[in-house]
Amino acid sequence: MTTGTHVIEVNNLTKRYRDIVAVDDVSFTIEKDTIYGLLGRNGAGKTTVMSILTAQNFATSGDVRVFGMQPYENAKVLSRMCFVRESQKYPDDALPRHAFATAKLFFPHWDDELAAQLIEDFQLPMKTRIKKMSRGQLSAVGVIIGIASRAEITFFDEPYLGLDAVARQIFYDRLLEDYVTHPRTIILSSHLIDEVSNLIERVLVIDRGRILIDEATDAIRDRAANIVGDVAAVDAFVAGREVIHRESLGRVASVTVLGHLTAPDRAELAAAGLDVTPVSLQQLIVRTTQRAAAEAATAEEGALR
Repeated sequence: MTTGTHVIEVNNLTKRYRDIVAVDDVSFTIEKDTIYGLLGRNGAGKTTVMSILTAQNFATSGDVRVFGMQPYENAKVLSRMCFVRESQKYPDDALPRHAFATAKLFFPHWDDELAAQLIEDFQLPMKTRIKKMSRGQLSAVGVIIGIASRAEITFFDEPYLGLDAVARQIFYDRLLEDYVTHPRTIILSSHLIDEVSNLIERVLVIDRGRILIDEATDAIRDRAANIVGDVAAVDAFVAGREVIHRESLGRVASVTVLGHLTAPDRAELAAAGLDVTPVSLQQLIVRTTQRAAAEAATAEEGALR
């Protein structure tokens, strides 16, 4: 049985590859019927985490529970999950219909009508062998399987590779439409943070194998702001606040600060002639990641002294 509304529970998960720590003692939970954004740079540990959760990789240490059970060699768990990965391999002579027929056998909630509509939406050439498809067409095959499977937990690992802007928007729209009528847990790994920011309900940011952010998207949107204006006035306002980024050009500074701005804060900013601009989800994640990297570098330098 799951704990409350948790469908995934991860405790002290670590994955090492010889001298490289890909995942470093992370703990988190994934809630039922929620769209998550698993975000971070290349090599941050996102794919490794998803591979372990779907039993395609093994943890060095720690505990993973999916639906309250260990996923390894557990058909009761694996048949309830779908993992759409960017490096998915298919037999050399496989056509899209072969991939979809196999998926239909494996996923009990598979919907033929939805798959047919998605094939039309993505204009997928059904008579072309998957091996001969373009990068975008191959991605479309994975996206169709991920949506039409209606698995209770679906992982999309960089699902947009090779898709143009129109096709990516089709993916976002169709995923959200079907999620509304058939709720399930979706974990979406993506570099295009601003594109998916209106889709995801909760954000998990991983960097250097560690979780930096685990929060509801709405809460994150209000946790930072850019303060822009005269250097001296900006410095006076941000004194004592948590600064995660700073840019200066002549006498003008733009400083990103963490923390909710209160009504008195905004009155003070107006009186000082300073502008406040919102921080996009992508900006916040980039700035937070950059700060974490700088802190890690400083700590390494201190350890070497």
